[in-house]
Amino acid sequence: MYIKHESRDESRKEQMAIVLRFVDEKGMIRERFLDLVRQLLHYEFDVKNIFGQGYDGASNMRGEWNGLQARVHKDCPYAYYVHCFAHRLQLALVYASRENIPVHNFYNQMVSIINVVCASSKLHDELQIAQEDEVKRLLELGEIKSGSGLNQVGTLQRAGDTRWGSHYNSICSLLNMYSVTRVVLKGIIEDLSHTTFDLRGDADAAHQIMHSFEFVFILHLMKEVLGRTDTLSQALQKKNQDIHNAMELVSSTKVSLNDYRNTGCVSFFEKVTCFCNTYTIEMPDMSAPYTYTRYRPRKKDLHVTFEHYYRVDDFTSTFDNQLHELDSRFNDHTIELLSLISSLASKKINVDEICLLVEKYYPEDFTEPESIHLRDQLVVLNVEMTNNTKLRGVSCISDICKYLVDTQKCETYDLVDRLIRLILTLPVSTATIERGFSAMKIFKNRLRNKMSDEYLANSLVIYIEKEIAETFDSESIVNEFKDLKGCRAAL
Repeated sequence: MYIKHESRDESRKEQMAIVLRFVDEKGMIRERFLDLVRQLLHYEFDVKNIFGQGYDGASNMRGEWNGLQARVHKDCPYAYYVHCFAHRLQLALVYASRENIPVHNFYNQMVSIINVVCASSKLHDELQIAQEDEVKRLLELGEIKSGSGLNQVGTLQRAGDTRWGSHYNSICSLLNMYSVTRVVLKGIIEDLSHTTFDLRGDADAAHQIMHSFEFVFILHLMKEVLGRTDTLSQALQKKNQDIHNAMELVSSTKVSLNDYRNTGCVSFFEKVTCFCNTYTIEMPDMSAPYTYTRYRPRKKDLHVTFEHYYRVDDFTSTFDNQLHELDSRFNDHTIELLSLISSLASKKINVDEICLLVEKYYPEDFTEPESIHLRDQLVVLNVEMTNNTKLRGVSCISDICKYLVDTQKCETYDLVDRLIRLILTLPVSTATIERGFSAMKIFKNRLRNKMSDEYLANSLVIYIEKEIAETFDSESIVNEFKDLKGCRAAL
């Protein structure tokens, strides 16, 4: 099974990272970075041996009609495509929310504010001094409590496209330091002797933005949205993500988003209103007609109020975009496949569902007599899972595979073991690929963009697969080079 991802490096070459996901002889899931190539023909992969595919969100990779997914599926109809779950899921949700123009503008404005406040070391120091003064004031008023680890002085965090969760952390930092950020901006505007006109102008624009109700509204909105997806995004970064837990997280995230979309609007408006009253931010009359020129009603006679605009066009629309993005990444075909698989990880195996899984998704891997015999093995394994204390404590599919290997029962339940290994090769977690491309930036930057592909790939393998690299000692490497020199001399 291979997982593939496409990226362009500093030398403007399109390259693909290949990561193999397999189950070793001990029943453990392994993900190994294989190479960085521009085509797959170099390795002469037998497509019939591919059981799972996973790509990024690019249409030329995952396209159902003309993409690489379709070409592999044509030669091997049972090489199932499961979306690269860990591929910057939170960043994908961020981009989905930015389909809403006000949300898109909000992110640009937030970047501008952080850049102004953190423009120099001096301003950074002023930000921390202002934060210390704010903490002292709140402690004197009794609004916060003191204690070990509380009221730590921090800074505004920048969002980065190569860092998972950074957008959520950036929003939280700005929300927590909202008051002191305004203090620093005001200080820049009033400092006529030590700041340039450009910086003062940028600070004035940022200060006005922070007094805007729409900015405050979307700041709270994105905190709620990304906060409800952050657990899923962080959990799917684990190298060995269990299918059953992944399905539960996806379902829980969808339910959480949908529930807040349908019932959380009133409480959300109350929270925003309280925040505006605290920081003396002027709120619009929600019952008044919305007259902003950017808004274009769908009908000429449609009367749109501020309340309707913020509730429907911002609040509801943003949550709808998130739910749509999750639905597109976890479609009905994938959900059905993973739902049937997850039944194997329950305390009592659903034999009918597992047999349906084999019949529908793995017909070429099990003959008809084997399918019948598999049912018998599942029935017996079900009884053993009830009576065996060790097997009863197993919580995921990979643990079942490891148990069968450790107890040497993989031969007794050979068909169950084969099915589990097929299931575990599905690319539920592919964070290894993202780490590979992040590592590539260390080796191949603008100063070294002439590095050969072979040298780059070898460097990446050593850097990413540290566990394997640590098994080599200096003496073995020296002997390897001596042998190579001897071979060349013989030639």
